Amino acid sequence: MTTVTTAAPTRQARHARAAVAALFLTNGAIFFNVVPRYPQIKADLGLTNVALGTAIAAFPIGALLAGLLAATAIRRFGSARVGAFGILLTTIATLGAAVAPNVYTLAAVLFVVGALDSIVDVAQNSHGLRVQRLYGRSIVNSLHGVWSVGAVLGGLMGSAAAGLNLPLGLHLAISAALFSTVALIAYRYTLPGPDDTEREVEKGAPVASRAVPLLAVLGILAACGALVEDAGASWGAIYLTDLHAGAATAGLAVVALQTAMTIGRLTGDRVVDRFGQRTVVRAGAALAAIGMGAALTVASVPVALIGFALAGLGVATLVPAAMHTADELPGLAPGTGLMIVSWMLRGGFLLSPLVVGYLADQAGLRVGLLTVVAAGLITVLLARVLVNNHQR
Repeated sequence: MTTVTTAAPTRQARHARAAVAALFLTNGAIFFNVVPRYPQIKADLGLTNVALGTAIAAFPIGALLAGLLAATAIRRFGSARVGAFGILLTTIATLGAAVAPNVYTLAAVLFVVGALDSIVDVAQNSHGLRVQRLYGRSIVNSLHGVWSVGAVLGGLMGSAAAGLNLPLGLHLAISAALFSTVALIAYRYTLPGPDDTEREVEKGAPVASRAVPLLAVLGILAACGALVEDAGASWGAIYLTDLHAGAATAGLAVVALQTAMTIGRLTGDRVVDRFGQRTVVRAGAALAAIGMGAALTVASVPVALIGFALAGLGVATLVPAAMHTADELPGLAPGTGLMIVSWMLRGGFLLSPLVVGYLADQAGLRVGLLTVVAAGLITVLLARVLVNNHQR
């Protein structure tokens, strides 16, 4: 399959890019509105840490189980409709967190939210890559950067609501109304027609069975990206605490990683267009491995923060590149390659804290975080399967 056009984007293409960016923004913001309210939910339901953790684990489980339905939904309804109306359903589902009477209901709510989120994720990426084919150049990295901005926005909204003691039901209702409206307006400007409209099938394109090993490698690459990202979220503060950093400073580990990753994604498209995404991913993975290696070698808080930032910057374009390549594999129905890679990505997020935690218990957190270095090195080796240029 190949990109059809390299002409300057039309007005329709520009509107579609803004629309799909709005979907990414809302998708990032919805769930992160809920996260800052976990302490209140825990107190209101009288939950132990274990009970709350078990309920939260229902989110990735729902995502993994439902994620394999995404391609079918896209083929039946179209990526734009699944993305926009999936966001509407997700906002409605989050309202259940405000009325859940016990941990079992809360787990069921988060299971449904995770399931919907996984399907929306594949749909919005599928439509974003469709718009990218119209542009004839990379735009998918900036879309992922907008998702990160949405996540920060959602977190700030949730934190502000908690600080103002806004009732959880009212807070989530405002969030649902706001982001549902944005998604429905955005839907009006998405691209019409079948999702393979902008594709051109090459003569003699290989059959789907030959894409299977490539999908496996692309899934591993996506999981490596998930491992690096989770390292900052799950273990960054703990590692800095081990270096005797204060609580406020320790919390900057995830901030450093996510901020650098967001900057890398918002600026990554120009770099990818100039050097090719295979080259950029390989260089970034090497940077992540070197940065985290230095952070684990030198027992210094500033060096550790720089290391986490370099790790985030280094893998900024990895997941978008894996998704783009998967979406371009010949012989697959629309959404199938994306679905598999997204599913393995979420598997990486689920397994990463377990693997790092086990290694940390056995040999210390420094050894556990060597998995980040390993992920960088694995990416350098496997990135050869990535499409190097935007056009095939």
